[in-house]
Formats: sequence, C-alpha cells, structure tokens
Amino acid sequence: MRAIPLTVTALAAALALTACGNDGSGTNSKNGSACEIGTVSVQVGSASVAPATGDTGEVPVSITNQSAPCTLEGFPGVTLKAGGTSVTVAAQSGAKTGKLKLAKGDSATFSVSYVRGKDGDKASLAATSMTVSLPGSDATQSFPWKYGAVAGKGSADKVDATVSTFQQAGD
Repeated sequence: MRAIPLTVTALAAALALTACGNDGSGTNSKNGSACEIGTVSVQVGSASVAPATGDTGEVPVSITNQSAPCTLEGFPGVTLKAGGTSVTVAAQSGAKTGKLKLAKGDSATFSVSYVRGKDGDKASLAATSMTVSLPGSDATQSFPWKYGAVAGKGSADKVDATVSTFQQAGD
C-alpha cells in the first residue's frame, strides 16, 4: 500500500526538477534559451558610410556567443538616439526571421541600413548613439553613431532606416 504514495511523490519530485531547467519562455535554459547581451559580445563593424545626403549606408553588427548555447529568434532591436529623442528602427520590409542557434563561440550578424539625412534639417535625426537589444531579452548595449544624420520619412521621428534579420557568420 505504501508503494503508491512513494511512487507519486517520486514522480512529482522528478517533474519539479525537470521544470527547473525551463526559463519560463518555453525553451530549455541549458539548450536554446534566448541569447542575452552579457552572455554574448556585441560589436559594431566597419560601416559602409553614406557619404552625402540621400546616399545609403550600412552598419554591420556582429554577435558572438561567450556562454552556454542560446537562440536568436526574431529581429534585433535597434534604437537611434539624438539628445532626448529615441527612434526605433523598423525591421526590413518583407524579411522573414527564423530560429538561429548559437553554440559557445558561434557568431551571427545583422545590419542597419540607413539613408543619410541633411545635417541641421528638422526632418533628419542627428543621431549620436545606437542602442542594440536582442529578441527575448531586455538588456541593451549602446554604441556611438558616427555616420551622420539619418533622413526622416517626413519627420525625424520616423527614420529612413531598417534592421535586417540575423545571419549565421563563419563556417
């Protein structure tokens, strides 16, 4: 008779321990949780700077996993800032995201494409910094924006810029 209560107790304990490996997002924290700034390094590469008003430039961003395996699913978050103004950069039109798993040492890239605005124009954002976040995480990292003003789509609070999806880097 005592075997049934012990079996139920053992089963409940096993289920409780199994639940400990889940980060609450439905993914196992040991194998595929969301990549987070702090466990990955984020670097802004050499940009293809837009030289004149109306030209298009591209700023590459690379991410290298420094820790346990993690997953990038969705678009990176990019915000351009100028003084007290923050403008979110839209995802590239028509781009489809997938799930990209990064083992320790693996890298991924994305890019920010922008149209150069006219310096001093009210319809351009005189950005001074770019803040990056990863999907599934609230952590951010800021970088200087040294690529000139970003054209606005009618006003500076809607920039003519887009962020691409993540791409596997390396092999």
